[in-house]
Amino acid sequence: MSPLGLLFLTLFNSVLGLSILFPILGPLGRTLGLTEVQVGLFSTGYALLQFLLAPYWGRRSERGRKPILLLGILGFAGSFLLFGLFALLGERGLVPEGLLFPLLLLTRLLGGAFSSATLPTAQAYVADVTGREGRTAGMALLGAAFGLAVILGPALGAGLAALFGLLAPVFFSAGLALLNALFVALVLPESRPAGSREVGRLSPLDARVFPLLLLGFALNLSSVSLEQTIAFYFQDRLGLSPLATARSVGLALVLYGLVAVFIQGFLVRRFSWPPRTLLLLGLPVGILGFGVLVLAHGFGGLAVGLALQGAGVALAGPGVTAALSLVVGEGEQGQVAGLNSSAQALGRMLGPILGTGLYRMAPEAPYLLGGGLLLLALLLLPALFRRVKL
Repeated sequence: MSPLGLLFLTLFNSVLGLSILFPILGPLGRTLGLTEVQVGLFSTGYALLQFLLAPYWGRRSERGRKPILLLGILGFAGSFLLFGLFALLGERGLVPEGLLFPLLLLTRLLGGAFSSATLPTAQAYVADVTGREGRTAGMALLGAAFGLAVILGPALGAGLAALFGLLAPVFFSAGLALLNALFVALVLPESRPAGSREVGRLSPLDARVFPLLLLGFALNLSSVSLEQTIAFYFQDRLGLSPLATARSVGLALVLYGLVAVFIQGFLVRRFSWPPRTLLLLGLPVGILGFGVLVLAHGFGGLAVGLALQGAGVALAGPGVTAALSLVVGEGEQGQVAGLNSSAQALGRMLGPILGTGLYRMAPEAPYLLGGGLLLLALLLLPALFRRVKL
């Protein structure tokens, strides 16, 4: 198998281990006597540490990708194992009530700190093993691994929880990460020559990367705002019961994910579109998706709007990642990947707060914001292309 194929499996396993927890964190938190805000802080803290530390890991990976990948995956495994153990002790009343939440939050912070090494190192690895012509297709393959894992993970997590209890997915994730680390150690080749070092230090304000980092942040912020509010939107627009809402949103999100995986795993790789083309295609499609969501009042329209928005991000996302990789030198690939991961993490931190806050003002507001951000980015693309040669 090629290094890219091996890296696909590595990233797929990593994201699968994280997405398995999506359906169980809420009910697990309530079982442990935690509030909704405390459960929300698990995700916010996780993203905060990714935002802070991804640039550091990106720089470290310039000396060698494989050790940083291994460290990130093993740290992820350890944090999930501790989370499961503390939660198990909490279920049995063996942890003082006031101590359980801080201990669980600490494990999530550790998980965010170590997992922040995985994605930027994987992106830099792609830059190492692909030429300029194949860079976009390589980045799209990572996006496909991410999307496929997000589709399959929640279903697997829900199944494990139904069969073996709410903590089973947590321990499964830890075990999967350990197997993933063994796979990386034994099978994945190193992509950086021995003795490699970073060339200087890349600033996020560097004129080559700053506009693209802003664009990546806008894409992530708009998507996360949608993801955090779409279940409320379906329920309110369609007048559904909670159970019917779960079924309808689940079906629509599977379509959303499948469209993204098809675009990144097949179309982008098949046609090898350059970043300029991906951005010029993706941003209008994403804007159209948000517009359909605002206007739709039936399940079909809402599902189409969601799928269009997913298609837009699936096109534009690899465009941003590949563009960032192409505008810097070979000794800066890990650094720019770290900055990109940090910008995305910032979007994941702010998206839930902004999206739910706007939804309380008006249900359409998060989607008007998302469409507005993408429209502004589209209008600024000519200036970006004059500044950054792609």
